[in-house]
Amino acid sequence: MERLQKFISNCGYTSRRKAEELILEGRVKVNSETVYELGVKVNTNDLVQIDGHALKNEPKVYFLLYKPRGVITSTSDDKGRKTVVDLINTQIRIYPVGRLDYDTTGLLILTNDGELANLLMHPKNNIDKVYIAKVKGLIGKEQILKLKRGVYIDGVKTSKSQARIKNYDKKSNTSIVELIIHEGKNHQVKKMFESIGYEVLKLKRERISFLDLTGLNSGEYRLLNPKEIKKLYNDVNNETK
Repeated sequence: MERLQKFISNCGYTSRRKAEELILEGRVKVNSETVYELGVKVNTNDLVQIDGHALKNEPKVYFLLYKPRGVITSTSDDKGRKTVVDLINTQIRIYPVGRLDYDTTGLLILTNDGELANLLMHPKNNIDKVYIAKVKGLIGKEQILKLKRGVYIDGVKTSKSQARIKNYDKKSNTSIVELIIHEGKNHQVKKMFESIGYEVLKLKRERISFLDLTGLNSGEYRLLNPKEIKKLYNDVNNETK
């Protein structure tokens, strides 16, 4: 027996957090009965449906995508725009782990493993997310120090981060900055730079944990191998100890 939201997540339908929202919205049925409570437990013999769609356990898959600019980080889009799921050839229902903005490029994991997705996204697990930002203006050491200590965005202070200046271009009046964070708030990196007075012109996520974009061009993807999946779980579990 396991909690309904965990069952939904493990079936690869969506993340556990989103599954909880679906339950509270009355969109989930167990054995033809609508469920509104999060504490309900189910087993493999129960019929679980979301919006009339019966769930089933599928083999776990893990994709690493080099997300291009101009693609929505979602499973669908009501405006008909291309999504990251559209870029991957699979019949298994997958969803992105976290999100990258429409105009942000870089590394994105897509999977139907709800447990791993939750572990990677939770800030307490301290999983490195490495970004390279091109910002307008010549950023100074004092501003970099502020990023490291944490800045206030939307009234909440961000956790400590790692930041360093990689390059200046006085001719174009721009700076290249590497920023390593463990959180994943909405538009976080852009808002962090905005809080210290700099506009992000381009943004790319280069790494999550030990995974990077080696061997991939923009728009390409690959499957994670068993050793990489095991190492991801080990890294997350080591951080939670």
